[in-house]
Amino acid sequence: MSSPPLASGPEGPHALRPLLATVLDALDAGARARGGPLPAGGPDAVAARFREAVGEILPERGDPHAVHTLVRAFAEGAADPAHPLCAAHLHCPPLAVAAAADLAASALNPSLDSWDQAPAASELEAMVVRLAATEVYGIDPARTPDSVITTGGTESNQLALLLARETHGGSVRLVTGANAHHSLPRAAWLLGLPDPVVVPAPAGTLDPTALAETLTRLTGPLLVAATAGTTDAGLIDPLPEIAAHCATHGARLHIDAAYGAGLLLSTRHRGLLDGLDAADTVTLDLHKLGWQPVAAGLLAVRDARDLTALRHRADYLNATDDTEAGLPDLLGRSLRTTRRPDVLKLAVTLKTLGRAGLAGLVDRVCAHAREFAALVDAHPGFELHAPPVLSTVLFRPADTPDATVAAVRRALLTDGTAVLGRARLDGRLWLKATLLNPATGPDDLAALLQLVAESRATLVEGHTP
Repeated sequence: MSSPPLASGPEGPHALRPLLATVLDALDAGARARGGPLPAGGPDAVAARFREAVGEILPERGDPHAVHTLVRAFAEGAADPAHPLCAAHLHCPPLAVAAAADLAASALNPSLDSWDQAPAASELEAMVVRLAATEVYGIDPARTPDSVITTGGTESNQLALLLARETHGGSVRLVTGANAHHSLPRAAWLLGLPDPVVVPAPAGTLDPTALAETLTRLTGPLLVAATAGTTDAGLIDPLPEIAAHCATHGARLHIDAAYGAGLLLSTRHRGLLDGLDAADTVTLDLHKLGWQPVAAGLLAVRDARDLTALRHRADYLNATDDTEAGLPDLLGRSLRTTRRPDVLKLAVTLKTLGRAGLAGLVDRVCAHAREFAALVDAHPGFELHAPPVLSTVLFRPADTPDATVAAVRRALLTDGTAVLGRARLDGRLWLKATLLNPATGPDDLAALLQLVAESRATLVEGHTP
């Protein structure tokens, strides 16, 4: 019996080519069968259809049609972030060039834990992380910034807390806003740090006056975590004021810019991130406003010496005599050992689109948010929470109890017609539209609002307007 073909090697491209055609056909068939942004019917119905389509996962004898069967069922049962009415989460539609590069990364399968497994990938990663650090911190002869690749915002935030802990000899306390991402207090718990001190964020952003009062009364090493792009509303904390308070009180500063980091590429919007370069560490995440397949995160550090805390020795990966002979030491670039080359899709995207191309995408989705907010604000049947800062719009049907707002969202999900998120701010529940699709048009935005209005009417009045 012959061995199944491999993805790389001399015959790899020939083996992949017919499989790619099969995958593309299956993706198309699945999307047509789904017919909308989400499969209809809700969790139980979707699961039952998927099980029926897939059948036995490990049959006694292999199924030559398994690729088509599984990919088609997978696509039919998927939430499609490229659909203009799929707007719930920070879940972007990936660019085709990035997905194509990801295929190359999977086929060649480098692992960035030793140079002999990833010669070119290690150099490409070095180029991209230098670029990312420069984008955040600029060029300053007095300091040497750096960055490392992560799986996203959660890993970057955990790593930022770890570096703070090690910088202060194992003792540091997290001070964060009530608006902060849940991964920050979770990271404090994971690292055995004291319970975080939570500063009020009454307007959805960290209150700098309350922060100053908090820093005045606390003692010991402190790490303040600010946010540039909150998950709920896309808001940006007052970074310059927060940085000034941290400098006054000798506190270390981390900024979670997982959502907002994409603004660095835009001349029009970059000023919203003023103060970012004052942070000791910054979380970046390009599978949000970067249009990358998951995962595509980075952590930038103002002082590259902070990363020495990650140094680790395993003789089979970075033996001392090998590193002294000039082989790059990759093990200290992450807490992970095996690491796939996520840097390839980032580099391909950056080089293909250039700064202007990516800036155009950022500007476009932010403009879509402003357009949608204007539609909401002009509609007598809806209430707008606030003008958008990034690409997130919070809104709700007017004169509607929270329970009905939640039911509207679930009804749209069950029908498979629209995917909206939810956020609780100001003591009320809001529908959340996170607009990350550059191809969304005015008709799509109007259709989204109409679907919500119809769903609300059906639930409350028992008829469709």
